[in-house]
Amino acid sequence: MPRVYSLAALVAVWAVVAALLQSRLLPGPLTVGTTILADLRSGELPFHMACTLGRVVSSFAIAMLLGSIAGYAMGRSRALDRYADPWLIVLINMPALVTIIFAYIWIGLNETAAILAVAVNKLPNVMVVMREGARALDPELDEMARAFKFTGLSRIRHVVIPQLAPYLSASSRSGLSIVWKIVLVVELIGRPNGVGFVLGSAFSLFDIAQILSYAISFIVLMLVIESLLVQPLERRAIRWRRRPA
Repeated sequence: MPRVYSLAALVAVWAVVAALLQSRLLPGPLTVGTTILADLRSGELPFHMACTLGRVVSSFAIAMLLGSIAGYAMGRSRALDRYADPWLIVLINMPALVTIIFAYIWIGLNETAAILAVAVNKLPNVMVVMREGARALDPELDEMARAFKFTGLSRIRHVVIPQLAPYLSASSRSGLSIVWKIVLVVELIGRPNGVGFVLGSAFSLFDIAQILSYAISFIVLMLVIESLLVQPLERRAIRWRRRPA
């Protein structure tokens, strides 16, 4: 309930400020709500949201898979870590915009370039977190697995993954927010659809109501995903660490 009251207060302040200013640069909640309903009825809003969400899911999955494997390997091998660490530093400090431009130039203005550009921007963050998780693995549990002659898959499933679960959860939560922001930039620069494309078009027309309608709609979508998917998975991932009272 406190969250509901806080959001209601925010909307109320927004409505009051918009009413006092009476400026097209700050439309009120009613105007923005009307715009959202109109775009929903026309099908434009669901279509562009679906395009953006598809890119978010694809790039997020690629970054999490490759980043987890690479980060785990670096955390378990000192030689690999020394060799790959300079590349990791370069990727971390590479501006997202530069990566996006290179992807579009080298691959072309297509979906593959868009998704890979976002995945590459997220990849080093996952690697850093997962490397630390691999370094923190309990060696005694490794000895237990060897003593009980666990197979490779059994060891990964019952020993490695439970210990890495909090790190996977942390990288996924932070990564989701990073990915969707970069996706909007990718769409703004070189895609003919998606939320970023619409925001760019609305900006060129100074259509503040449409900018706010798409921004709010996508933020709500991300909050729903966070509440209904990410947080429950996080609680499930770390519940084995909780000790009975």
